[in-house]
Amino acid sequence: MKKWHGGSVILCLFLILMLRYVILDSPLAERSLQYVFQQNSTAQLHWLDVPNPPALQNPQNFSQVISTELLASSLSITRNLSDREIQTLHSWNHLRDLVNNAHILPDGLDAIKEAGVAWRKLNAALEYDDSVVSFNGSTHHKDKEKQCPYSIRRMNVTRVADRFVLRIPCGLIQGSSITIIGTPGGLLGNFKIDLTGAAVPGEPDPPIVLHYNVRLLGDKLTEDPVIVQNTWTIADDWGSEDRCPSSDSDAKDSAKVDDLEKCSSMVGKAHKQILVSKSHSNFSSMQPTRKKTAEPKKYYPFKQGNLAIAILRVGAEGIHMTVDGKHVTSFAFREDLEPGFVGEVRIEGDIKLLSVLASGLPTTEDFEHVTDLEILKAPPVPKDKSIDLFIGIFSTANNFKRRMAVRRTWMQYDAVRSGKVAVRFFVGLHKNDVVNKELWNEARTYGDIQLMPFVDYYSLILWKTIAICIDKCTFSQVCYENRR
Repeated sequence: MKKWHGGSVILCLFLILMLRYVILDSPLAERSLQYVFQQNSTAQLHWLDVPNPPALQNPQNFSQVISTELLASSLSITRNLSDREIQTLHSWNHLRDLVNNAHILPDGLDAIKEAGVAWRKLNAALEYDDSVVSFNGSTHHKDKEKQCPYSIRRMNVTRVADRFVLRIPCGLIQGSSITIIGTPGGLLGNFKIDLTGAAVPGEPDPPIVLHYNVRLLGDKLTEDPVIVQNTWTIADDWGSEDRCPSSDSDAKDSAKVDDLEKCSSMVGKAHKQILVSKSHSNFSSMQPTRKKTAEPKKYYPFKQGNLAIAILRVGAEGIHMTVDGKHVTSFAFREDLEPGFVGEVRIEGDIKLLSVLASGLPTTEDFEHVTDLEILKAPPVPKDKSIDLFIGIFSTANNFKRRMAVRRTWMQYDAVRSGKVAVRFFVGLHKNDVVNKELWNEARTYGDIQLMPFVDYYSLILWKTIAICIDKCTFSQVCYENRR
């Protein structure tokens, strides 16, 4: 019996040696095995369209799981594209390996999943436009100003189901502002302003980019008026609160947002402390003492029965609130909750609204009425010689005006117009259908946009850097041949 076991061991060792010297020494077999192992290590299962949280806790009942490769297949290019459209998607195929390993980077899977939905909707819209053109024999462009207006105004606001909703067609950018004119009232005098993002397919509620809650009669932590700011997502629930004034008088947050205080030092202080400067101790000792007749009134930007003009303004680092011309609060952007994704302004509670105005919104130019359109288009890159410099610019989908500013200024230099310097904007997809369609039309018009196969989260800026490094060779035939 022992001899039989010993013979089995010898046979196994012999087979292992055969695998080592016969199979692995073959380059073709080695690549095949590497591919198998790579597939097993990278094609992990990930969720898509989660119906409810319990499904995550019980994998046996959760059938809607797919690999990252299958997820990437939703970004496949199925339409017949023009030469200019193909140039716009140079980076698309070059980043496929990264897309297949999206789980490596934070937010990678969410960005690819949302990009697949946005890409399908964009293609459906473009196919519909093509069918309309082929049927009518002519194109009828919609007024771009109506698609992405610069401002939206609602006067004599009326509520619907105890809530007022102002739709923001193309998101917010730096410099955008929401002006709210109203009078806090009612029994409690509490109201809130929510900047909500686009709803993710399969999720019941949209994320809240900013929750601005005014509690004039205090809450569980204080009896004084307080402003609470926060964010909410279905994945992380509520974040940590920013309170103004802070509930802990000893804890002072010295961090600033765009060089502005997170909570103005005026809020919660007596009027006397605000208007009168500090006196010297020897001067104050000379003043006669006075009996305190009543507790001094404290400054709060919102008061019951008093009209207030509140302005939420988007800065570079966060969102700032000004009330009646005075800075009150600043709220820093939180990860994955960017102003570009804002789709609605929701106002509800004990406040009588007079008007709501959104201004400084991202808007495109009407290509048909641009007098200098031809000189704004990207010049063709020479195929017989290498370019001297390639410049990649990070941009977001709804930053139309900033790209136009670059096109009208230093992109008009002779070096750029002659083709010696190539300039391209690297832009990801947007969650908003209108923004994606406007972006695609802009790319077809000017030919200087490289579209990324993911939704534009700031945490994925590394992918744009890699795309710039890869694509610098695609704009010169000489560079392309050397790479081959």
